[in-house]
Amino acid sequence: MLVKEIMTRKLDSILPTASLRDAARKMRTLNTGSLPVVENARLIGIITEHDICCHGVADDFDPVLTPVRAIMSRDAAFCFSYDTVNDAVRQMEQRHIQEIAVLNSDKTLAGFLSVDDIAHFSRQLAGELLESAGQVHH
Repeated sequence: MLVKEIMTRKLDSILPTASLRDAARKMRTLNTGSLPVVENARLIGIITEHDICCHGVADDFDPVLTPVRAIMSRDAAFCFSYDTVNDAVRQMEQRHIQEIAVLNSDKTLAGFLSVDDIAHFSRQLAGELLESAGQVHH
């Protein structure tokens, strides 16, 4: 099965020029822990609640004046809509993540693939992913 067949076509994103406060408020409104950072329809990073808390607040960045670009993760994990679900899950397991950005062939954001999406496809595969994501290697 291909990623595009089970992914969530959630295209909520944030601009790199938005403030950390704007990002936090948007996450709260959407009830999500991360947002893709998009510029000119291209994925350039991801901002997570962990980034805002542990890098923004803990490092005394002003949440109103600091843009998302200052603390976002630039190496956002992604797969393509035409990848197989198994290939996407393997990448998620390797990075210990429960959600991955999905790009179209032109590298624009198409949506996300989450452990919840995978559970609708295969509970066993979702369980293996959750087990792997919980194992952090130091």
